[in-house]
Amino acid sequence: MASAYNSVPDQTNEHPNTAAWGDRLSPGMKAVAVSRDLLRKGLTYGTMIRIEGLEGRYMVMDKMHKRWKQKIDIYMGNDVQAALDWGVREVTIHWTPRTEDD
Repeated sequence: MASAYNSVPDQTNEHPNTAAWGDRLSPGMKAVAVSRDLLRKGLTYGTMIRIEGLEGRYMVMDKMHKRWKQKIDIYMGNDVQAALDWGVREVTIHWTPRTEDD
């Protein structure tokens, strides 16, 4: 499943532009947050993914709250309406697990 999120305090915390690993998010970035169970499946920090139906590749740059399972959250900058329009959808994603050399 995939939802969408924005850089707003109501959806994140008091530092809405800072991702879990300390990266600064800004509108236009192709970034995703992943549920923590997906970290163990190779969707770790910096992994590039392709989301069927969306153009380009997205980088794993954030982690979701531990209550979520089998889910990604697509970063949509400050466009709250775009995130609402996206809603929650079933998606297929593709990635190649990173190696220690990456």
